[in-house]
Amino acid sequence: MAHFSPRLFTFLRDLAANNDREWFSAHRSEYERYAREPALRFIADLAAPFSGISAEFIVEPAIAGGSLVRMARDTRFSADKSPYRTYLGIGIRHRMHRERPTPRFYLAIQPGRSYLGVGCWRPDAATAGRIRRAIAERPGEWEAAIGAGAFEEHFTLQGERLARPPRGFDPGHPLIDDLRRKDFAASTRFTNKAVTSGEFIDLFLARCQAATPFVSFLCSALGVPFS
Repeated sequence: MAHFSPRLFTFLRDLAANNDREWFSAHRSEYERYAREPALRFIADLAAPFSGISAEFIVEPAIAGGSLVRMARDTRFSADKSPYRTYLGIGIRHRMHRERPTPRFYLAIQPGRSYLGVGCWRPDAATAGRIRRAIAERPGEWEAAIGAGAFEEHFTLQGERLARPPRGFDPGHPLIDDLRRKDFAASTRFTNKAVTSGEFIDLFLARCQAATPFVSFLCSALGVPFS
């Protein structure tokens, strides 16, 4: 049985067109029925099989503090004052994420643009430096991670690059383009039909499995266990 129905996309489209607290309050029952409750079931069903990929990542079906991302946005430091996200987010974090920077798995479900993102998006300078040093010192492992068959087939590396080689790294390094990355993240897309199919949880797990060489490399670079 599918976890998500096409009504989820209808709700998200309507939310995008009416992104204000009054509208959301009036349609909260739709959010709970088509977004929150299916997402919690999906997370609960995901927990056991995901532990076979890595027991170091937390898959927790909780309304607050778990893997379900809050729809309400923190707008305090953002120019965009829209109060709600217009996608359904599920974040799978490393158990050590409160102690130090770590990579994560992030599912965003939205009409026509659903994706799984993995890795480290916009890491701070110290974290980016650790990843760059790992790439520079272990180039074969990095190339094997991003060149792994299933990862290369389904994922695309994302993000921006520095205009110049980062300080302290050889401009002539054969992987200088990767050393110039600001983001060490990749993503893979899902169609609406895939998300609302009964096989979506298996497809999602397969894509997470395909990303393991990449995420494992980042965990090693940052000094946290993967498995």
